[in-house]
Amino acid sequence: MASGFFALLDDIGALMDDVVVMSKLTTKKTAGILGDDLAVNAEKASGFMSSRELPVLWAITKGSFLNKLIILPIAFLLSAFLPPAVTVILVIGGIYLAFEGAEKIYHFIVPHKHDSNPEVSAAMPKDTVIDIEKKKVKSAILTDFILSVEIVIIALGTVVDQELLFQILVVSIVAIIATVGVYGIVALLVRMDDFGLWLVNKNQEDKGFLYTVGNFLVRALPWVIKSLSVIGTIALLLVSGGIFVHNIEFLHHVLESWPGMLRDFVIGLGVGLIALLIFKGVKFVIKSFKK
Repeated sequence: MASGFFALLDDIGALMDDVVVMSKLTTKKTAGILGDDLAVNAEKASGFMSSRELPVLWAITKGSFLNKLIILPIAFLLSAFLPPAVTVILVIGGIYLAFEGAEKIYHFIVPHKHDSNPEVSAAMPKDTVIDIEKKKVKSAILTDFILSVEIVIIALGTVVDQELLFQILVVSIVAIIATVGVYGIVALLVRMDDFGLWLVNKNQEDKGFLYTVGNFLVRALPWVIKSLSVIGTIALLLVSGGIFVHNIEFLHHVLESWPGMLRDFVIGLGVGLIALLIFKGVKFVIKSFKK
């Protein structure tokens, strides 16, 4: 009896070791989406009054956990009863990622109108502030849902050939890391300028080490968010290109002699530009019929 119990513990330990190893590998594969998720959420969590930044971010984080609770069971059911659907959804998600990356590059090159996002200020009526916060939180949770689907499907695609219990453990760990890691870093980012301002105010004279550090943090925040956006765009195209190369047969040998990262980027960008052209074409046709 005792030997059987210890053998069970040994099996559990071996399983958890495998889960940890695969969780690390899967997290690396989803790093591109996590980078974009971080950039998007850092942008959406800004623009609030300082005292409301963390409560709003907590509301978005709770929404993110709820998204995962909805997505994970559906993903596991598909994996258990319709495994090919995981690959299909993975490729569709890859097309969306490629489209999003290509669209960001297009918007950077081609001038376009930006949507006006109202900034919250203390001078606004309380009802107006609450209404703006609710709209921004709702928008952020919707964006998180789309990105969460991509993260879960990419993670599941990595372990789709494993047993269901193994899939559940690995993908659930990745989902938790994605939520806690992304929103934890976003919380630090949105408070970075406030911490910098606090350091500046600690110095009555405009000089000294703390003043320099504080001033740097205040000035660096916009550049950090912009840098994350650029890194996220590149990561989107790399991740999507990798999805196409590994899951679409005829792309296995395309640009085979090129370095892996460059190959994934070019293929991701190519598919993204095609998807963008189709989207623009359909949008133009619909607009023409409405006239």
